Amino acid sequence: MHRKGRIIKQISNDYTVLVADEFVVCKPRGKFRKIGSSPIVGDYVTIDYENKYIIEIDKRKNELIRPRIANVDYAVVITSVQIPEFSSNLLDKLLVNIEYNHIEPIICFTKMDLIDDNKRDEINTYISYYKKIGYKVFINTDDKLKNIFKNKLTVFTGQSGAGKSTLLNYLDSSLKLATNEVSLALGRGKHTTRHTEFIPICGGYIADTPGFSSLSFDGMTSEDIRDNFIEFNQYRNNCEYSDCMHDNEENCEIKRKVQDGTIMKSRYENYLKFIKKG
Repeated sequence: MHRKGRIIKQISNDYTVLVADEFVVCKPRGKFRKIGSSPIVGDYVTIDYENKYIIEIDKRKNELIRPRIANVDYAVVITSVQIPEFSSNLLDKLLVNIEYNHIEPIICFTKMDLIDDNKRDEINTYISYYKKIGYKVFINTDDKLKNIFKNKLTVFTGQSGAGKSTLLNYLDSSLKLATNEVSLALGRGKHTTRHTEFIPICGGYIADTPGFSSLSFDGMTSEDIRDNFIEFNQYRNNCEYSDCMHDNEENCEIKRKVQDGTIMKSRYENYLKFIKKG
């Protein structure tokens, strides 16, 4: 009998597949090695239920390389405003990479209680802008954040010390993660055993992805970077040149929108650094 399910855990060559409400540990068929496409956590698969084999892998909507996971719905960017200092450059770099990988980003600002009123006004300006251009934005103590994870597969990312463990403890107090603990349950286990697993939280599955924070723009063209600054796309048709890079060209609508304050100056400055691979 064949059944459909989703891989939520991998230890070496053992894959735990969630089939309805049952966890079934399966091996992959040898054919996957021959075609060079092994199953990974997040895959929707068909299994031979009696013999406990994975026999087919559904087409993936997205795939991350480090760590190798598929079909991610959300990537929550944990963004500290203090210790470590807020970095719009890092936030925008992560957003561009997440958009490029066809994953919906969610921004979560942490440590708002550590800043004074002047800094709070600055951060609130960023919050308002990112909301205006279409991103979901939360403060880490917002109870509404708990509602977004149901029936979703979510990865957490952000710089070390940004407050991921504190946020995870807030979402599920039973985790009892140490506040300096960076990784939840995704990465390499002890010795050489590969261990990849998603943890059930708030009606969905969540994992921490420390590797995302060190992503570069390798493999992305300058055009890819441009196209994943989402607010540019609604104005770029008004540029004089259809292939405008919004840098040295004249009659550029994006530069006009920066000048009149429609597009945030720091976003545009980060964009220029990114296309120059800075």
